[in-house]
Amino acid sequence: MLRKNHKTDDAGFVRWALLALALGGFGIGTGEFIMMGLLPDVSRSLAITEPQAGNAIASYALGVVVGAPFIAVLAARMARKSLLLILMALFSIGNVASAMADSYHGLLVARFLTGLPHGAYFGVASLVAASLVPIERRGRALASLMLGLTGGDPDWCAAGLLDRAVI
Repeated sequence: MLRKNHKTDDAGFVRWALLALALGGFGIGTGEFIMMGLLPDVSRSLAITEPQAGNAIASYALGVVVGAPFIAVLAARMARKSLLLILMALFSIGNVASAMADSYHGLLVARFLTGLPHGAYFGVASLVAASLVPIERRGRALASLMLGLTGGDPDWCAAGLLDRAVI
């Protein structure tokens, strides 16, 4: 739990912290859903069918389901800020590995690994967001966090449409 101190009592600090958490959620939402817009390109580049490329979406989802409880048990005693930074680093590394995958199975493994920190991030980020504000403002803080995820969802469509317009 974050300790209340002069920093967390400062409204400016809280706003920036909630923005950082929401941006993390935006990155995760974008990373999760962008694959849908890129399926034709992925299938072409790996010489597989679009339904096969769609398994990368299922692989990510499986990573989310496996990762949340697994990471919760392993990291229960870690400082939340450190854990959030590690989770976002793992998510970023997984996305780079996904982008660089040169085989179907490599893509599936990379997407699975990318999904592992997803659920844990939102669990820990929710706890952090709630700890930053008084009880009566916790709902608003959690809404700010989830706004990032919601904002990341439509990006996959925009990315896919932009890709089609440029190529």
